[in-house]
Amino acid sequence: MTTRYAMAMDTRKCVGCSACVLVCKAENALPDGACRSWIEHEVRGEFPHLTQQIRSVRCNQCDDAPCVTACPTGASFVGVGGIVGVTASKCTGCKACIASCPYDARYVTEEGHVDKCTFCLHLVEQGQLPACVDVCPTRSLTFGDIDDPNSEISQLLSRREWTVEHPDAGTLPNVFFLA
Repeated sequence: MTTRYAMAMDTRKCVGCSACVLVCKAENALPDGACRSWIEHEVRGEFPHLTQQIRSVRCNQCDDAPCVTACPTGASFVGVGGIVGVTASKCTGCKACIASCPYDARYVTEEGHVDKCTFCLHLVEQGQLPACVDVCPTRSLTFGDIDDPNSEISQLLSRREWTVEHPDAGTLPNVFFLA
């Protein structure tokens, strides 16, 4: 059995505190102005009948990742557990991957190569959770192997309604937003 990592984000629990964003910057030694994750606030409806949804957002680690297909050098790749990565030394900074990503999940570093969320693969390979999942004070983030029917994330997705960002893009994302 193969492993396919995924993340679920419970929109009923997230308070937009940005702990996930800050720990990501610290864990991955990101410079000012760079981020691999961010918080989005979406307000729906018309006054006075408004609702707000807060989401912690990052690379969607797509099964059909257009960034990998668009990359002319092979710097973008699908690696361990389906996590999409970038080999900095192969990246020319051409931004083809950025243009092809419907999630705006990539950026160019000061060094000139593209960077993005890796679900903290360096921690996951040591049996730990991604830093954002570990630090979330409301426990709104869940991470695990979506192909394991007994995993917490698989169980959660089987009993809750969920959506993905831009389902029409056909990328088969592995970041799910629980309603």
